[in-house]
Amino acid sequence: MKIKEVNTYYVRPRWGFVEILTDEGLSGWGEAVLEGHCDAVLACVEEYRPYLIGRDPGRIEDIQSTIYRAGFYRGGGVMMSALAGIDQALWDIRGKFFGVPSYELMGGPLRDRMRVYSWIGGDRPSDAGQAALERKNAGFTAVKMNATEELQMIDTYEKVDAVLERVAAIRETCGKYFGIAIDFHGRVHRPMAKVLAKKLEEFDPMFLEEPVLCENMEAFKEIASACNIPIATGERLFTKYDFRRLLEAGGVDIIQPDLSHAGGLTEVKKIAAMAEAYDVALAPHCPLGPVALAACLTIDATCYNAVIQEQSIGIHYNVGKSVLDYALNKEDFAFTDGYVNLPVRPGLGVEVNKELVLEENRHPHQWKNPVWRHADGSVAEW
Repeated sequence: MKIKEVNTYYVRPRWGFVEILTDEGLSGWGEAVLEGHCDAVLACVEEYRPYLIGRDPGRIEDIQSTIYRAGFYRGGGVMMSALAGIDQALWDIRGKFFGVPSYELMGGPLRDRMRVYSWIGGDRPSDAGQAALERKNAGFTAVKMNATEELQMIDTYEKVDAVLERVAAIRETCGKYFGIAIDFHGRVHRPMAKVLAKKLEEFDPMFLEEPVLCENMEAFKEIASACNIPIATGERLFTKYDFRRLLEAGGVDIIQPDLSHAGGLTEVKKIAAMAEAYDVALAPHCPLGPVALAACLTIDATCYNAVIQEQSIGIHYNVGKSVLDYALNKEDFAFTDGYVNLPVRPGLGVEVNKELVLEENRHPHQWKNPVWRHADGSVAEW
């Protein structure tokens, strides 16, 4: 079997899909996108085409190694996201070739279903208590929200109190044992992160995400020492070498590699194993589409340290189209009592609505991150 064709597609709200076709009629799908940089990632997939055409799609490790190492320059968000989409598509083909879910080729599942959480609150969070209660009533056992609006390196306690009020509203409406994940989204710098981490302790959050950016990963240990809340990060890291430095720096309890940014299943499986050796949990980042979610669930199925899975159904970024619009087998992604079953179909488990993908690609999206500014006019972290 040989790869004969590699296609790329833009699909709303902000994603990119990769389709790999073989000379024996099998096809595989992947999601290759770095949100806000879809043009660059899909162009990079096109650049990798010579490494793929005519190759045996079953030689996933060899193709991954060739793309990563033979190009001399490596790593980073664009190249690793392109590689991630290709890798997902190859694993999709591999599972279909053997007629089994792809996780069966990774040692088989060690769990039957995966706990999931739901997003609430939007970019500038509001109505958190009521939104969380709605998710609880829908069967979820945990939610995640952005903690803050934009924050200066040193900012007012008025903004700190607003964060505390929102989290308190969730705890009051949803009860003591409902899971609350609080995403700082890289908007908070070290001085304010220490303040917030300490004050949020009373609400027993499930974890604090990206309390500072990974450029400042040395600060995670200091922030962790300021509170008794698990610290999570990793969506903006792209290789096992990035995660090695993070794990060695200490202070992090949960890693969040993104299956569409960090090289795909092949790389993230290795990252997860490294984290397990450090007694660090895994919670893959996934504010993306159905193929990315299925790839995450495939990894979750085989990793002991996987604890909870992000998914973007209902997330505020999804304008125009949502996750399951592109899946013909929507029933396979039903959430029950805060869990989703593992994929059951061969490959990654998504039957992609190619007709809709082709229609969407006729009018490529141009999604970009919003640009925020502080009151003094300086650029704020989004």
